[in-house]
Amino acid sequence: RRLEMEIATALGCFVGFAFGGLVFVAYKLGLLYQLFHKTETQSPRHGGESVAEVLRAHGVKFVFTLVGGHISPILVACEKLGIRIVDTRHEATAVFAADAVARLSGTVGVAAVTAGPGLTNTVTAVKNAQMAESPLLLLGGAAATLLQGRGALQDIDQMSLFKPLCKFCASVRSVKDIAITVRKALAIAQSGTPGPVFIEFPIDTLYPFHLVSKEFGVKNPPKGIMGKVVTWYLHNHLKNLFAGAWETRDVSPLPVHIPQATDNQVQKCIELVSRAKKPVILLGSQATLPPTPTDDIRAALESLGIPCFLGGMSRGMLGRNSPLHIRQNRSDALKEADLVLLAGTVCDFRLSYGRVLNRRSRIIAVNRDKTQLLKNSDMFWKPTVAIQGDAGSFLLRLSKGLKGHTCPEDWPQCLKAGDVTKEKANRRKADEKTDRHLNPLSVLHRVDELMADDSIIVADGGDFVGSAAYIMRPRGPLRWLDPGQDPQWTVWIIYGDGSLGYSVAEFDTFTRHKTPVIALVGNDACWSQIAREQVPILGSNVACGLAFTDYHIVADGYGGKGTLIGREDEDKLDGIIKEAQKETRQGRATLLNVLIGKTNFRDGSISV
Repeated sequence: RRLEMEIATALGCFVGFAFGGLVFVAYKLGLLYQLFHKTETQSPRHGGESVAEVLRAHGVKFVFTLVGGHISPILVACEKLGIRIVDTRHEATAVFAADAVARLSGTVGVAAVTAGPGLTNTVTAVKNAQMAESPLLLLGGAAATLLQGRGALQDIDQMSLFKPLCKFCASVRSVKDIAITVRKALAIAQSGTPGPVFIEFPIDTLYPFHLVSKEFGVKNPPKGIMGKVVTWYLHNHLKNLFAGAWETRDVSPLPVHIPQATDNQVQKCIELVSRAKKPVILLGSQATLPPTPTDDIRAALESLGIPCFLGGMSRGMLGRNSPLHIRQNRSDALKEADLVLLAGTVCDFRLSYGRVLNRRSRIIAVNRDKTQLLKNSDMFWKPTVAIQGDAGSFLLRLSKGLKGHTCPEDWPQCLKAGDVTKEKANRRKADEKTDRHLNPLSVLHRVDELMADDSIIVADGGDFVGSAAYIMRPRGPLRWLDPGQDPQWTVWIIYGDGSLGYSVAEFDTFTRHKTPVIALVGNDACWSQIAREQVPILGSNVACGLAFTDYHIVADGYGGKGTLIGREDEDKLDGIIKEAQKETRQGRATLLNVLIGKTNFRDGSISV
């Protein structure tokens, strides 16, 4: 009898294990999910519709792209829901444009590109968004789920490529997962320190069932049991792709986490600032991030009365002629300051890794990213208070706590006087005559004087842009980069002739989308910023020389309006600028190809 019981127990365990194993196998094969969730084989719907629905629910108004068959369903569905599709001539441009929208609109910028080389072309732009802390969603095509790693068209390991660049990477494996994956990615892009996220969509998750089933069908299946097994497996995989695909799902935004300073940290900073006689604020791009409106931050800074140096997206925060905005002699100011507030500013090469900070100064550092918050603090500087939190909301709380207190007036007045002296010297350099072509500093001064108050400045280049940063004054916050979001704004792109070569084909994009852009090209026929170091150190100008290329003719060829400006046109320059502004008001992109002499921009000094 005992033996019978042991045998029965053993059989029971075997049956239990076998049953459990079968359940596990059924789960892995998706058979259990298919029991409760229908596969609608006759539905004409496709996965691109799910992507578009989530984007619309999150307030996305633009998707930038270079079209490809892998992602066509996303683009078509977005267009049907009223999301504007802006097609560019290079995938990197699409991501750069999405980055700009993210920085200026307070929403996530979205770009969609095709698989393989379409995605690899975006790497530089995605890395730029990571470093700029821009919330950006990159949607990429991919080979079909069953064909990945088998040599399919444009099939590469995209996930490994983007994991070091993005906060979140995901590969959609079934249509039902699209909505929750996109919602999750959008929330992560905006939470903590904002940054890019990436989702790849295998082509069989985006197209309708009837099209995908044709691709999965085996025309000449192997005979026998193996053939039947293969056919069944492919059919089951297809059902798993679409099981429950069109059930109602939540597409609303998930909560976004934004780190904040504690009350104790804010109170300690209030005490430090109230005792300071020579405080300085260094404002970085992070201070412009949502949810704090830039107008509120500007009011807080004016209430504090502390002189400010503005960098990145915070340029223009205080308007064009604020007595608190100091543009020159930053190193000298930091040597004298007894308190420095780094509001989203990082101690990297721009601050000599922290070496320009006075070791006797009290230093308050505020940054959402802990790594950036303490960068190089183990070597050249030490924060008195280090706050991992949002810079914009911190400034509002600091201002509120210091209501009635303001910085001693003689300190910002002293720094502003130094500003005036330095800028007068630079203006005298603008009046100098160059040997052959126009003085670039003079050109920039005149453009700045004639630029409309609603203008946005985009800058891309070396010396010419370095000079522009010290001469041209953004008219307000978030006016140092173009999101392409309002056709009523005048957009100025300040190019070096080297940088223009990367993206001159986008004049075709400007023309097709009636984007009112004025491109001002400082054409000195050289990669001057490189040549200035290379020639004296290494004795050769190799690869630095360019030509005085007729970029204005290229713009004409793409449907824009190009104008060549040389020394003989100096007296007509104001009229040419006004005519370019008139063209943009009519929706036409223009390019001003300005032949200039060499500039020398280094460490805040400008010479011709």
